[in-house]
Amino acid sequence: MTMSDDSSNAAPSSGSAPPSDPAEELARHRARIDELDHAIVELLNERAKAAIAIGEVKKKHGLEVWSPGREAEVLNRVLASNRGPLHEETLRSIFRELMSGSRKLQQKTRVACLGPEFSYSHLALLSKFGDGVEAVTVGTIAAVFEEVDKRRVEYGIVPLENSTDGRIADTLDMFVKLPRIRIRSEVRLRIHHCLAARCRMDQVRQVYSRPQALSQCRHWLAKNLPHAALIESLSTAAAAERARNEEYAAAIASRPAALAHGLILLAENIEDQGHNVTRFAVLSDRPEEPTGDDKTTIMLKLGNRAGSLVRALEPFLLHHVNMTWIESFPDPTSSQSDRDPSYLFFIDLDGHAREERLARTLREVEVRCQQLEILGSYPRGQHVES
Repeated sequence: MTMSDDSSNAAPSSGSAPPSDPAEELARHRARIDELDHAIVELLNERAKAAIAIGEVKKKHGLEVWSPGREAEVLNRVLASNRGPLHEETLRSIFRELMSGSRKLQQKTRVACLGPEFSYSHLALLSKFGDGVEAVTVGTIAAVFEEVDKRRVEYGIVPLENSTDGRIADTLDMFVKLPRIRIRSEVRLRIHHCLAARCRMDQVRQVYSRPQALSQCRHWLAKNLPHAALIESLSTAAAAERARNEEYAAAIASRPAALAHGLILLAENIEDQGHNVTRFAVLSDRPEEPTGDDKTTIMLKLGNRAGSLVRALEPFLLHHVNMTWIESFPDPTSSQSDRDPSYLFFIDLDGHAREERLARTLREVEVRCQQLEILGSYPRGQHVES
């Protein structure tokens, strides 16, 4: 009888490594994480002490605590030094909250936005300022401006334009009424709409949302809910509240708003345009310092005469100043009996108003129009997810 050559029965050679114990491996890696966490906490507190010292210097000299230009500089430097494996968005979120917490150590900050909680304006506020501020939610865009104007809050945040629907008229109208309010920063929030309700989709009889949200989903709604009544609300979060309280009602709102109100997500990402971005303006009554990567928003008032716009814009061509956005509508301060009302033009330009080339260009533009208001120069914003 010959012996079997079954290697599975052979004893392991003295040179082979014994099988690893997963519990030991996990314990080793977790011990390393614990060690790193301890070091991170130590460093975070050292950073916080430096932030407190900076706050004391600012308080002593009457300087503003929040500096969007400085925060943009910090984020850009952090992201430039990232070698992975952490994603940029993860680091951005971490440092946003880190800087928010540092600001909170220096001074309590109140920021107004169109509410209620989890409206897109509220989400934009959180993406810019983090959780270290007190969010003051109000019922209208006009109320945000009023809160800033009366200095009941340090800052406000309002929608300015949407990539699908264009301008937000309520916001532009308030710049006409309160031109001393300045844009200090911007947030470009990617908007993802959800349909949410407490019933099945085939039971939905009415859909609530802000007019802009209804417009941004109009083709999806026509295809999937052709018989539902579309009803406007003051905000998407307010729409979610209505859907929570009405049996056969649905809301178009953000995912956080829907979940916060206990609604069922019937459909997600229902916006007609995949690249659906709303640009928000951060409001203040103070100007912003140049950062080297800025934009400027101006408001022009022109008479309703042939060639007035071309003539006013000519200096931008002559001095190679790039325009990135322009919107217009009739001047609301014009008399109804005026047969040729003036028009207002809102324009975004590359550069800061204190840079010599742009400053010289704006002086030339000003003499060619009835009125020119610089609504703000501020750091160029980055896209963030809602």
